[in-house]
Amino acid sequence: MKKVLLLVGVIFAFSAFTILPDSWRRDPNHAQLAFTVTHMGISDVSGFFNNFDVTVSSEKKDFSDAVFELTADVNSIDTRVEARNNHLKSADFFDAEKYPTLHFKSTSITPSGENKYKLTGNLTIRNITKPVTMDLIYRGTNHDDKANSYTAGFQLTGIIKRSDFDFGSKFPAPIISDEVRIKADGEFIKQ
Repeated sequence: MKKVLLLVGVIFAFSAFTILPDSWRRDPNHAQLAFTVTHMGISDVSGFFNNFDVTVSSEKKDFSDAVFELTADVNSIDTRVEARNNHLKSADFFDAEKYPTLHFKSTSITPSGENKYKLTGNLTIRNITKPVTMDLIYRGTNHDDKANSYTAGFQLTGIIKRSDFDFGSKFPAPIISDEVRIKADGEFIKQ
């Protein structure tokens, strides 16, 4: 009996020092994932992914150790022009029939100022995975007394290159810019 009590005590002591990361999930009503390219060198064209999921896990309140993971449904792409949406889903671009999702998972986060970070991770588009680094701003955390919940806000911006993912290779940079600007904003509810 003493051995059992000792074992229980040791397990309790170790578990008391184990810090489990907090899990945060995207609030779908307060989040967006957008992209912008330059068309013909003279105008910007933007679009969104209407269906995507993002989770964040972090042990630190300032999110300086956060891990972000995103999956977006390619078929939810929306540029406000149906013909363009369908073309982007085709084999010329995303090839949504073969590759219905894109995926990002962070591998490191580095402070770059107050509440600012460089977020590095692996981005997979069309089954091609490349490391990318984006700018992340932690915009703070609020507590909703009525719901007794916490919500954190983030903004992510950065640039990826189409050519890195063999994306739209039939359309050279003078027609559609090789650089694709990414902007994501979101509120995340602590689980």
